[in-house]
Amino acid sequence: MSVRAPAPKTVDLGDPGTFADHDLDEFWRTLRDTAPVHWNPPADGRPGFWVVSRYDDIMAAYRDDEHFTSERGNVLVTLLGGGDAGAGRMLAVTDGHRHHELRKILQRVLSPRVLSDVAAAVRANTRQLIREAVDSGGCDFAEQIAGRIPMTTISNLLGVPERDRDYLLEQTKAALSADTEDVDEVDSEMARNEILLYFMDMVEERRETPGDDVISMLIASSIDGVPLSDEDIVLNCYSLIIGGDETSRLTMIDGVHTLAARPDQWRRLKHGEVAIDTAVDEVLRWASPTMHFGRTVVRETELHGVPLRPGEIVTLWHASGNRDERVFDRPGEYDLGRTPNKHLAFGYGPHFCLGSYLAKVEIAELLMALRDFTTGFEQTGEALRIRSNFLTGFSTLPVRFWPDDSGMKEVDR
Repeated sequence: MSVRAPAPKTVDLGDPGTFADHDLDEFWRTLRDTAPVHWNPPADGRPGFWVVSRYDDIMAAYRDDEHFTSERGNVLVTLLGGGDAGAGRMLAVTDGHRHHELRKILQRVLSPRVLSDVAAAVRANTRQLIREAVDSGGCDFAEQIAGRIPMTTISNLLGVPERDRDYLLEQTKAALSADTEDVDEVDSEMARNEILLYFMDMVEERRETPGDDVISMLIASSIDGVPLSDEDIVLNCYSLIIGGDETSRLTMIDGVHTLAARPDQWRRLKHGEVAIDTAVDEVLRWASPTMHFGRTVVRETELHGVPLRPGEIVTLWHASGNRDERVFDRPGEYDLGRTPNKHLAFGYGPHFCLGSYLAKVEIAELLMALRDFTTGFEQTGEALRIRSNFLTGFSTLPVRFWPDDSGMKEVDR
């Protein structure tokens, strides 16, 4: 059970337990109002870092590649650990010309124009999973539905065999978060290494036997005439499998959790009173599954009178920016009809999430399948929160579905 947030000076945002044990809405509101650039002091051997909580300041930092860099890490786990081993090679932690060229390569397979067949497969898979869950009466939505949709999609793109997908899902869930308190950073590091080793083997296989998948495309790609190395490819496969699974999966779980507790919003969705695309954006804003991204100062600057010096870590908190009263009307209300809704769930600027279109497709198909095949649903047991200082959401969500016979009959025709 969450408890009221403690005073700002007692909150350690570097501790994953902080987010599992506290409701931080009031904490974020206090920071936005009184300390928009807040110093999180060193704790338990971790260095201190700056916390930016206002929407406009987060946007400005994302646009600013003169004073900030991603190449020393972009999440607390690597920033506090001294840097990211993938810097300059993995898209998320690469800046400048190489980032631009690498992004162009990956856009070949992740742009809306080339994903129409993938979107059709997402639709078929999602509707089948929801129908099966409705037929059975209920399920652990986190494991049996949300755990399968994004992983199936990104695995198809990467050419991951079906037999390996449960294993990879287990590793991605442990890489940057934990389902229980007894999983520590050593376990998370081992999971990250397992993913890298898995894709090293896949790259070796694809060099011998190319296929019609992203790994084969990366093997055939080059930047400035230099082919991507095996390490380049493996690091970007790691980024794709993590990013392709986590955001969509955690958003889906949060969406069902929230709608089960807000029947008025479910009725608006069910009766077609809100556009699906509009609802998707609010589901994303509310969930904000990626709580932050980070940067390192490379040139001295200032924000709200606070000097930021080279080498210092600056964290940009979507969890706060997406609730900023200066930008969003009634930000504490869940409104599936909210517009405009320029949320930060996918970041902003040069590092705006490359998979945002695919994530929106997955969430939209889930909402449409729920609308078509159920009259409603309820949570039937405790939803357990994950433990992470980067991601937020639930690891379990037991639900019961009530079938919509008209929707089920329509599909059978």
